[in-house]
Amino acid sequence: MKIQYTSYQETIAFLQRAMSAHPHLIRLQSIGETWEGRPIMLATISLDVTYADDKPALLYTGSIHAREWIGNELAIKFIQYVMDNYRFNPKLQSALTRNTLYMVPCLNPDGFEYSRNHFSFWRKNRRNNGDGTFGVDLNRNFDAKFMKNQNTSSNTYGGPHAFSEPETCAIRDFVEVHDNIRIALDYHSQGNVFFPAHKFNHEVEIEGTDLNVLCANMNHEIKKVTGRQYGIHRGKPPAQLIHGSGREYYYRKGIIATVVEVGTRNIPDYMKNMSESIAENIPAILYALSESINYSPIAPARVERFTIKDVDHDSVELEWQYQSRDDIYFEVYRNEHNKSACGESSLVAITKSLSFTDTQLKSGHFYFYNIRAVDKVTKIKSPFSPELRLKTRLERHESARTLFPTRDTVGYLSKLNQPKNREHFGYNSMFIGIDKQRGISVGVVQFDLSTLVPKSTIQTAHFYLYPMNRVAAKIENYGEWSVSILDVTSVADIYDYESVMGAKVLHTLGYTYGSDKMTQGIWLKWSFNGVERAILDKLIEGRKLLLRIQGPMSLPLGNDSQIMQFDIGYGPFGCGLHYRPNLELVYQLPESELKLAPSSCNTIFKEYVVADRLASGFDGAGDIVYGQMAFELNTELEPEKTVFTSARLTLRSSNAIAGAKDVRFTIELVELNDVDYAHVKQRQKIEYIGYEVSNEQLKERAVHHFIFDSFSLQELERLHEAKRPFYFIIRATAESKATDALVNWNNCQDSQPAELHIRYIERRKEPVEAPTNLQAQVENGVVKLTWNNPSDEDFVGSFVVRNRFHPPRSPFDGVKLYGGKDNYTLDNFGNPSVPKYYAVFSYDDAPNYSEPAQLHYSGNQ
Repeated sequence: MKIQYTSYQETIAFLQRAMSAHPHLIRLQSIGETWEGRPIMLATISLDVTYADDKPALLYTGSIHAREWIGNELAIKFIQYVMDNYRFNPKLQSALTRNTLYMVPCLNPDGFEYSRNHFSFWRKNRRNNGDGTFGVDLNRNFDAKFMKNQNTSSNTYGGPHAFSEPETCAIRDFVEVHDNIRIALDYHSQGNVFFPAHKFNHEVEIEGTDLNVLCANMNHEIKKVTGRQYGIHRGKPPAQLIHGSGREYYYRKGIIATVVEVGTRNIPDYMKNMSESIAENIPAILYALSESINYSPIAPARVERFTIKDVDHDSVELEWQYQSRDDIYFEVYRNEHNKSACGESSLVAITKSLSFTDTQLKSGHFYFYNIRAVDKVTKIKSPFSPELRLKTRLERHESARTLFPTRDTVGYLSKLNQPKNREHFGYNSMFIGIDKQRGISVGVVQFDLSTLVPKSTIQTAHFYLYPMNRVAAKIENYGEWSVSILDVTSVADIYDYESVMGAKVLHTLGYTYGSDKMTQGIWLKWSFNGVERAILDKLIEGRKLLLRIQGPMSLPLGNDSQIMQFDIGYGPFGCGLHYRPNLELVYQLPESELKLAPSSCNTIFKEYVVADRLASGFDGAGDIVYGQMAFELNTELEPEKTVFTSARLTLRSSNAIAGAKDVRFTIELVELNDVDYAHVKQRQKIEYIGYEVSNEQLKERAVHHFIFDSFSLQELERLHEAKRPFYFIIRATAESKATDALVNWNNCQDSQPAELHIRYIERRKEPVEAPTNLQAQVENGVVKLTWNNPSDEDFVGSFVVRNRFHPPRSPFDGVKLYGGKDNYTLDNFGNPSVPKYYAVFSYDDAPNYSEPAQLHYSGNQ
C-alpha cells in the first residue's frame, strides 16, 4: 500500500463530497456492482449538469487494470481541478458548457483494492474462475474480436465469453444508452504512449486522422507542461492486435477512442513521478473534452476529396470539395513530421476557397497537410479529412536517394549475448540501451552508398528510425539515445560487440533524444549538419556508411532496464517495408564547367556598326552606343539531360569615363534577330545579368563578373534547348545626359576577351512516360497489381502506392507497396474486401516521377 494514493473507498467519499458541494456541476451514480459487491461509480460533469445527457460527451475510464493506479488518481485530480477553476477559466467554462464529461475513475474496484492491499502486481478483476484461479482481464472481455483463452491463470485471460464480467457489462450498458458519447479515453500505465483504436483490417480508416490528431494535440498540451512527448502507435499488422478491448468496442460504435499509457511504472514514486503525470495530463483531458462537440451530429460535415492538384519544388496546390455554404470556412494545417499537432502553430490557411497554394517550401521535403471545416458563427469544427502526405519535387539541379539497409546489415549487439549477436541481424527489431538480461546493447545500421556518384555533394541528409516499444524504458528522465558515424575500416566484424564498441568514431550526430522524448510509434529523425554532411561526402568514396545507435550504458541502483525497441522491418514480427531504418539524401552530382569565348562582338552606333570591337556608352550627340556579344554552345551536351547550375559573364574594361558623370553599365540577355541599331532598340529583353557596374567601379578595377540569377539561368537553358546563340547587350545609363562617354571592353580578338562560364550537371530534366494498363485481381485472398512499364533507357523503376480515399497524385500520398523494375506487386497487408485507389508512378535516376497510372479497386473483384 502506498499511502499517497487514494483508496477506492476514499475515491467514493471524494466524489460524494464533490457532488454535494457542486450539485449544478457534478452528478454521481453507480452503473453496476462488482463480484465483491463494490459499486462502480461514474461522475457526470457539465454546466448545467441537468442537461448533461443532451450534450456531446467524453467518456473517461481509468484503472481497468488493477495495478495501473494512474487512472483513478488522475480522475480525482481532474475533478478537483474542475471544481477549483470552472468559475473563471474560460477554456474550462466553454468546454463544460458545450460538452459533458462521463468519468469512471476505476472500472475495476475489486482488482484495484486487491492490488493496493495484497499483491501490487495484480492486473485482473477478482472473479472466482472455479479452478483455483481468480480474475479476468477486463480489457480482453469486450466483444470486439473477443478471443477465447482457456488459460485462466494468464494475466490476459479474457473470461468464458464476451461481457461475462459485471464491470464490462456495466460500462457497456451505460454506453448503449448514451449515444452522445463522441470521444473515449481509457487511462492505463505504462509507456507514455497513446494507442488509438483500430478495426483489425490494417487499412487506413476515415477516422484515422481524427485519432492521430486528437492524440497529437493532447501530446502538445502534455509537452507544454513537462516537455515530455508521448508516442502515438496504432498497433502492428492484424495478427498482433489486441482482442476484446474496450477501446475497440467504443470505436466500433463510432466513438473516437484511444488508450493513454502514462508513466514508466505502474505504481511510481507519487511525489516525483505520479504528480508529474497528473499535471501534464490535466490540460490534455481538457483539450479532448473540448473536442467532443466537433465529432457530434451538429458539427459541420467532413471535407471531402482533399487532394493534391499539383506539386512543385517549392510549392503545392491543394484542392477539396464541399457543399456550398456561406457559414463555413476552412482551416488548413501543415506539419513537417508525422503525427504532429494541428493547432495555431501549424495553421497555414484560413480560407473560404476550395483550394489553397502553399509556397516557400523546401525542395525534396516531406509535408503533412490536414483540413477541417469551421462554422463561422458557432466555431464548431468538422472532423478531419484523411491526412495528405507529400514530398516536394527536387530542384532541377538536385538528385535524391532513399537508402535502406539490407537485412544482414541492420541489427543489435549485446554485451552479455555475444554468441547470439549474429542472430540479432535482420530479425524483428533492435534493442538499444541496457538491461540485466543483455547488458549494454547497441544498434548497428550500415548503408550501401555505391549508388551515389563519387564527388557528389550532400545537401540534406536525414536518418530515420521507428521506435516500436518503450515499455522496457522504465526510468523517467534518464539516459539519452544518440547516433555515431563509425570509421568502417576500423571495424573488423560488424557482428562483434567489442569490435563495434572499439571502433573509431568519426562523428556523433549533434542531436540526442532524452528518454522523455523517446516516443513509440512516431519516427525519430536525425538531421545531418554541415560538418556531418561533409563527412558523408567523403564516405561516398568508400561506398559505406556505418552507424552505431547507443543509449544509456549504466543503471541506477534498484533498476533493471532502460531499453528502447526499434523496428527494422524484417523478420516475422517486423512491420515490413514501411518501418525500416532509412537514410534520406538530397545531393548534387559533381559539376563540369564550360568556358566560352564570344563568337562575335559588335559596337552598335546609331548610324553604323563596328565589327570585332566591344564598346558601350554615349556618342558625341548623347545617343546611346550598344555593345553586343554572341556565344555559341557548340558541344555535344544533350539539352534534355543538361542542367546549368551556375553561370557568370566576365568582362574586362580598358578605361573609365573621365569626369564625375554617374554612368552605369548593365548586361542584358536578349532575343536578337539582327545586329543593327533599330533591331537592338526593339530587342526582346529576357533578363538583366547580375548587377550594374558604375563608372567608379570601372576606375577601381578592370575585371567585372556578372552572375546569372535563377531565372536567367533557366533562360540560358531554354536557348540551349532551342539551339540558339546566347546574345548579350551592354547598355549604358546615365543620371543626366552624357556625351563622349565611351568605355572600351576587351575585344573578341584580344588575349583576354569576354568569357561565359557555365557550370552544369548531367541529369534528366523530365520524367519518363507513365506506366500503362494498370489492373488488379485477387489471387489467394491478396490483391495483385499488374502494369506495363515504359520502354525508355532511363527508366529505373515503378513506385506503387495505395490510398483508401482518393487517387494518389504524389508517390508519397498513401502506403508504399513497391518500388522497383518489376511489373507487378502484391498488396500483402491490404484488405481485399475494402475499396481503395492504387497508383503506379515510373521514375528515373534523379528521381523524377511520372504522372500516375491510377485504378479504383471496388473491393468486390
